[in-house]
Amino acid sequence: MNRYDLDGRVAIITGGAGGIGKAIAQRMLQSGAIVELWDLDKASLTKAANDLAVGDTKPGIRIVDVTDQHSVESSTETCARERGRIDILVNNAGVLGEVKPIHETDPANFRRVIDINLTGTYLVTRSILRVMLAQGDQPNRGRIVNISSIQGKEGMPMAAAYAASKAAVMALTKVVAKETAKNGIVVTAVTPAAALTAMAAEMSPQRRDDIRSRIPAGRFVEVDEIANLVTWLSTDDCSFSTGGIFDISGGRATY
Repeated sequence: MNRYDLDGRVAIITGGAGGIGKAIAQRMLQSGAIVELWDLDKASLTKAANDLAVGDTKPGIRIVDVTDQHSVESSTETCARERGRIDILVNNAGVLGEVKPIHETDPANFRRVIDINLTGTYLVTRSILRVMLAQGDQPNRGRIVNISSIQGKEGMPMAAAYAASKAAVMALTKVVAKETAKNGIVVTAVTPAAALTAMAAEMSPQRRDDIRSRIPAGRFVEVDEIANLVTWLSTDDCSFSTGGIFDISGGRATY
C-alpha cells in the first residue's frame, strides 16, 4: 500500500463513526494525519476511536450535530484552537432516508435527508472554510472532500431525497471550488457506488440486488477503496483538480 504524505495535517471527518468515515480515518492516520471524528453518537464515536487506535495513537472525537449551526461553529472554533489549524475536511455525514416512490414519501423525512446530507455539508464547509482562509498565504491552505454518490449523477428510483441531496452536494462542491480556486484550497467530491455499510443494511435484499445489478463491476465498492481516493484528494499531489467530481462506481457512471 502506498503511503500518502499527510504528516502533521489536521483532518476532520464528519460521520466519522460510520463505515466509510472509519476507513478514511484509518487511511489518513496511516499517512501521518492528526484526525478528528465528528458524529452525533458518543458511544459510536468512542468505539470507532478505540477500533482505530494504534498503541497510544488514536483519533480525537467530537460530538457534533452537522445540522445545528451553533454545534458546528463552536466545534470548529474549539478544534482550531486546540489543534492550531485545520488542513482537511471530509464531509461524509449522511443518511439514506425512505426507499419509496416519491408520491408515497413523507415530507418530513425528505426534509431530514436534505438537512443532514446537504445543509450539514454547507454548514460545516462554511465554518471550516473560514478557518482555512485565515491560515495565511501558503501554497496549500486546505483540502475539502465531499462524499456525494453515483445516485446524485443518475438519479435512482425510490431514493428522491438521497439522490437530490447528493446531486446538490456536487453543485455545492463546484461553487466552493470556484470561490476558493485562488486561495490555495482544493475542493472536490467523490461519487461512490453503494458500499456494504450500516446504511446499506437499511435496504431490503431485493433493493441491494437491484443496486448491485446496476454496477458493471458486479460488486459493491469497498470502503477502503473510497478511503484511498479521498486520502489522495487530500494530499498536495492533488493540486489542480479543484471542482473535480471523482467517480468510484465500478463503471456505473455514464459521465
